[in-house]
Amino acid sequence: MAVLLDYLSEQTEEAIRDRMLNLVPVDLDKSEGSYIWDSLSPAAYQLYRASEWAKEVLQRGFAMTTFGPYLRMRCEEHGVIPRPPVAATGSVKITGTVGTVIPLGTLVATPADEITDTQSIEYETTASVTLNSQGEANVPIKAVEAGVVGNVPIGVISLLVHSLSGVASISNVVATSGGTAEESDESLLSRFLIKVRQPGTSGNKADYLQWALEIPGVSAAQVEPLFNGAGTVRVFILDANKQAPNQTIVDAVQEYIAPAVGQGEGKAPIGANVTVSAAVEVPINVSVQITLASGSTLSEVKAMFEAGLKAYLEQLAFVDPLVRYNRIAAILLDIPPIIDFINLTVNGSESANVEVQIGQVAVIGTVSISE
Repeated sequence: MAVLLDYLSEQTEEAIRDRMLNLVPVDLDKSEGSYIWDSLSPAAYQLYRASEWAKEVLQRGFAMTTFGPYLRMRCEEHGVIPRPPVAATGSVKITGTVGTVIPLGTLVATPADEITDTQSIEYETTASVTLNSQGEANVPIKAVEAGVVGNVPIGVISLLVHSLSGVASISNVVATSGGTAEESDESLLSRFLIKVRQPGTSGNKADYLQWALEIPGVSAAQVEPLFNGAGTVRVFILDANKQAPNQTIVDAVQEYIAPAVGQGEGKAPIGANVTVSAAVEVPINVSVQITLASGSTLSEVKAMFEAGLKAYLEQLAFVDPLVRYNRIAAILLDIPPIIDFINLTVNGSESANVEVQIGQVAVIGTVSISE
């Protein structure tokens, strides 16, 4: 965030009181503790507080220094609307009696855990499905509560909220994904600055970038004009974790920008053939042999390195095409329990950087750390 100039900083309680005392006739006692001094001090303090409030009001008036609802109102003046939270989606495998109908809106859930004080997370089916001749069906689901809470790993959704005759078991065979929180101030400010500094005009690249970023769950986008000839545009997008998004988010962006080729029914102008694609993930595989300080464990160091590598790769996503070998080496050296290391390879190379192309994003691959 930017910092305002040192405005009104001279308006201290002491300075205000001194100015007030200077207006009092010199033949009156105005020393500290006198009646006049004591009478003016509360007013001086309140005027000082008023100057502090004035500085706060000024901060809330500029996008770079404001926050929360004030930032949202500032952005909405320019048509930049905060993205709402998004519910996670996925599917569950339901087994039971052949021919059993699973109605639309059937509620399934994860079990609560009293030991960890974890509450149950509920999902609703988004289609009506009938169990097949093997007595099973894959049913699409959507989290009841929007947000990251709905992103759960494989095998944890196992309950029916209300009993349903003919159902024997429920399990999610794939992780649910796509759940995102309400847009942060940082993300909203970033979109606002793109809007005012890179104004879109008649379907230029800035337009496509802004349109993609307006969809909840999209954290970054790249635009490739003329990717398949005149009139074609390809838009690559990343999810909130700076990774390839799920198909639900891709479809939402496609529908918003160009639901039909060249018809101008979305944001894209008439004649534009727009393809929205998930970024292609490029795994960064790291292998290294380290000298470990006594009292530390490999698992501890590996977790610290993966956290540092993840943060580095997120910084690069759709910004810098080079994953630098030396930067990864620096991440290792910044971990206190690592005394030294040898045989560092990044995607099999002992010195080369990894370059990603347009539409690609570097993500953590395999990490092998040994002593």
